[in-house]
Amino acid sequence: MRKNIVAGNWKMNLDYEKGLSLFSEIVNMVKDEVVGDQEVVVCSPAIHLHSIAKLAEPVSNVAVGAQNIHQAESGAYTGEISGAQVKSTGANYVILGHSERRAYFGETNTLLAQKVDAALANGLRPIFCIGETKDEREEGKVFDVIKTQLEKGLFHLSSEEFEKIVLAYEPVWAIGTGLTASPEQAQEVHAFIRDTVADHYTQKIAADTSILYGGSCNPANASELFSQKDIDGGLIGGASLKSRDFLEIVKVFNSK
Repeated sequence: MRKNIVAGNWKMNLDYEKGLSLFSEIVNMVKDEVVGDQEVVVCSPAIHLHSIAKLAEPVSNVAVGAQNIHQAESGAYTGEISGAQVKSTGANYVILGHSERRAYFGETNTLLAQKVDAALANGLRPIFCIGETKDEREEGKVFDVIKTQLEKGLFHLSSEEFEKIVLAYEPVWAIGTGLTASPEQAQEVHAFIRDTVADHYTQKIAADTSILYGGSCNPANASELFSQKDIDGGLIGGASLKSRDFLEIVKVFNSK
């Protein structure tokens, strides 16, 4: 059975001490308030990874992830971080293909396929982001864009490798804009993603794949979004920087 996951993406926020303070609050709240086996993942800047991974060790359903890795194992890539380096901090996840990486840093599906391979080779579980821009939605290209991102970024993987992937649908037009896809819009795309995975792999693999929603999810709309059949959690941006808001989103699964 697929797992419910709520992953926080801190992006380029919080200095070292503020990051540790926030993560400590999150860990303590999870221990005190979370009922069930939903997984909580915090994807922080690299400066925090080792320290927060240590703080997460006693809590079985809290994990730590990076926000990116380089595709090479090592080398003369000043300013980059490898999968092996991230793994050595104690992190278990890495976000790949986030819309900001695609838009601001020109990351292509071909490059992201290489990064996925690097993550898996180092025992990291990719949270692989896919989604359409406002123009692509208005032009009726949503499903074509999603299918291409899946095919070129992930479908070179074997079944065993793909089973380690977490998918995150992020309608690019809803990130940081205050806009949110309606539950029906989000469910429609999540169902398409699951069907596309089933077509390439198997129905069982598709049924076992966690697909997260990543477009301005907050405590006010999380319950309605997560009630949809094919939405298994969220990739949370701004709300993950406030411990109470983040935990209220996680706790949506307490009653499920």
